[in-house]
Amino acid sequence: MAYLFTSESVSEGHPDKVADQISDALIDNFLAFDPESKVACETLVTTGQVILAGEVKSNTYLDVQQIAREVIRKIGYTKSEYMFEADSCGVLSAIHEQSADINQGVDRASKEEQGAGDQGMMFGYATNETENYMPLALDLSHALLIELANLRRENKEITYLRPDAKSQVTLEYSDDNKPQRIDAIVISTQHDDFAPEAEMLAKIKADLVGILIPRIKAKYPQYAHLFNDQITYHINPTGKFVIGGPHGDTGLTGRKIIVDTYGGKGAHGGGAFSGKDPSKVDRSAAYATRHIAKNLVAAGLCDEVLVQVSYAIGVAKPTSINVVTYGTSKVNMTDGEISKKVEEIFDMRPYFIEQRLKLRNPIYSETAAYGHMGRQPETVTKTFQLPNGEPKTVTVELFTWEKLDFVDKVKVAFGL
Repeated sequence: MAYLFTSESVSEGHPDKVADQISDALIDNFLAFDPESKVACETLVTTGQVILAGEVKSNTYLDVQQIAREVIRKIGYTKSEYMFEADSCGVLSAIHEQSADINQGVDRASKEEQGAGDQGMMFGYATNETENYMPLALDLSHALLIELANLRRENKEITYLRPDAKSQVTLEYSDDNKPQRIDAIVISTQHDDFAPEAEMLAKIKADLVGILIPRIKAKYPQYAHLFNDQITYHINPTGKFVIGGPHGDTGLTGRKIIVDTYGGKGAHGGGAFSGKDPSKVDRSAAYATRHIAKNLVAAGLCDEVLVQVSYAIGVAKPTSINVVTYGTSKVNMTDGEISKKVEEIFDMRPYFIEQRLKLRNPIYSETAAYGHMGRQPETVTKTFQLPNGEPKTVTVELFTWEKLDFVDKVKVAFGL
C-alpha cells in the first residue's frame, strides 16, 4: 500500500537559523586566524537582542559584535520595522575560556591520538532516490526556500517578502519505496503588511503557486514529473505573517538538527552542529558518516544506507561502527560484515576525520542554512578581518564530506 512521508525546512531568516549562522560565523573567524581554536558557541536572538555564550580556547581576539551584525545584515534584517535589525540590535557576549577539564581529554602529545570532544553517537545517511543522495522530501523543502530567498533578494516578481520562512513537502511513495508524486506543500513566509488580510493572503498564495513553483520545476527538471494538479497547497495557513524573525519567536543555536541533516529519514544522534569546532564529534563524525554513506551508495554497494559511529569522551578509537543497508545490499555479506570492512577503509579517529575532510578551515558559515548535507563541494576564497583591520584571505574547500573520493576504494574493497 502506498504511504506518505514528510520533511520540512526553514529559511536563513528563521530565528533558529539566524542563531546558527552567527555561531558558525564565529567558528569561521576563530579558525581563520587560529586553526587550532577550540570553540563551542551558542547564540540566542530575540527582539532587538543577540546574546552570545560559550567556551573558547584560541590565540586570536575577535570583534564578535561586528561579526554578528554582518551576519544579520547579510540575511536581510536591515529595516527597523522588523524589530530586529543589524545596526541597532544589542549584542551581549558572555563567551569565556574553555574548561581545562574538557581540553585535557582532547589534546594529546601525539595529534593522532586526539580524543573525542564528547561522548555520543552520530549518524550518516544516503539514498539513491536523488542525484545528491539525499532524501527527496527534504531536498525539495530546501529548494523551495532557497528559491524563495532568491525572489526576495531580486525584489522584482515578488516585492513584499521578508526573511523568515518555513516549508514542508509531503511525498507519496509506492510499495517498493519509490517516490510517485507530491501530495502536499506547506509554505509560511513572512511578508510586508501591504493590503487587507484576505487580499494579502490571496495574492501571496497566487504568487507562490504561480511564480515560485514554476521556477522550481524549471530549475530542478528532474523533479518536474512529481508536480501535479492534485497537490494540496497550504500557503500561510495561519493567516498573515507580518511579525516574524527573532521578534516573532526567540531563536537558539542547534534547534533545527533534523532540517540540518536528513529531514527525519535515517536517524539522528541528537547533537547539534553549528557553533562547534571539529574536535566535537557531534559535528565532525556526523560529516564523516555522511561521507561514508554517500560513497557506499555511489559505489553501488546498496540503494540506501545508515552509518552509525559512537565515541567515549577523550578516547580516539570509536566505541562502535555500524552499517545498516535496509536489505538493499548488492554484495553477499551481512551488514555486520560490511561494517567491519567499512571500519578498515575509513579511519574514524577524530584527528584523521579532521585531516581527511579538511575540517580545521573556516568552512562552516555556508553550512548553517539549507542543510549541512547534500550540498555541492566547491573551492572558494574568503577574506576575514581582525579588529585592528588586518585582513586574512584563505582558499578553502566547502562540503568536503560530499565528495565521492572513496568510491573506487569501496569498489575494490567489496569487489564491485
